[in-house]
Amino acid sequence: MHSDGRVRCTWSPDPAENPLYARYHDEEWGQPVRGNRALFERLSLEAFQSGLSWITVLRKREAFRSAFADFDPDVVATFGDDDVERLLADAGIVRNRAKILATVANARVLVSENVDLDALLWSYAPPPRPRPITAADVPAVTAESTAMATALKKRGFRFVGPTTAYALMQATGMVDDHLQDCWVPQTR
Repeated sequence: MHSDGRVRCTWSPDPAENPLYARYHDEEWGQPVRGNRALFERLSLEAFQSGLSWITVLRKREAFRSAFADFDPDVVATFGDDDVERLLADAGIVRNRAKILATVANARVLVSENVDLDALLWSYAPPPRPRPITAADVPAVTAESTAMATALKKRGFRFVGPTTAYALMQATGMVDDHLQDCWVPQTR
């Protein structure tokens, strides 16, 4: 139990220690996210998180939004070499060339192929299931996340492996992996 009297998932810190991370757990993680732009943002941020702690990306989220035109795929798809160099010089974001190039390439796929990202991603959401009892019951990869990653890669998306796809599914409410004793109400 945390200092505010609430029980949270084991990965969520006490709000007194890390209010940003606790607020993310309480208000965003596992809540359904719909819409191409919102999902493009989450897909991009999950790719940037790969190999890092989520709190690193969460602390930089506003800088990411500013750097990537609020994740408007139509704008990001037009980014060229100068934009990539601008992003590599931006200390407010994760400055990883491969991840920056992947975000631009993913926006170009969305725009050039007129992808309905909302319909595509949510088509892989599994049926609702009981919440896990312990953190050990939470998978890192599922058949659905593997299928989602495969479908995205076939379309030309980058930095979208099965683990990243599953993290996206968790973050956007396609699955509800809050633990059974967590206070956050079940949404699916």
